[in-house]
Amino acid sequence: MSWRCNMCGFCCRHYDIVLGLPEWIDIVKNFGVEYTKPSITKFSLKRRTDGSCTFLYKTSNASFCGLQYMKPQACKLWPFKVSNKPKFGNADNAAYYYMNRKFFVYADTACTGLKLGVPTQDFVYSIIPEFIGIALGVRQKQLKTTAIL
Repeated sequence: MSWRCNMCGFCCRHYDIVLGLPEWIDIVKNFGVEYTKPSITKFSLKRRTDGSCTFLYKTSNASFCGLQYMKPQACKLWPFKVSNKPKFGNADNAAYYYMNRKFFVYADTACTGLKLGVPTQDFVYSIIPEFIGIALGVRQKQLKTTAIL
């Protein structure tokens, strides 16, 4: 398996982006409340009439995030979900170690940047640890888990 963001914008067009309270406050401070959609149970990014994230910008062959330097954690983690316990069958295939702890990493196969198969060394030793670090909150900066411009 390997993964690389190919800037297709699929995730920005098809998924609701839930925000943590600090993320919502930062976005409201920098852009205004009109870019968010608060509800009783959660905060999320507002969507355009075509369903895309209000911060998605497109060129003829690529999509860009207008929040690249303050991207919400949900966006940083997609297409992966990190869990401290197995969620689905064949847990051994999802198991990865980070800081001597076992985590289970699952991928949304709708992502066009995924290539299924035997995990590459870069995927195992660079990409997955970065995703786990972001999920745990011990890492903010993305080097491998975002599009490389």
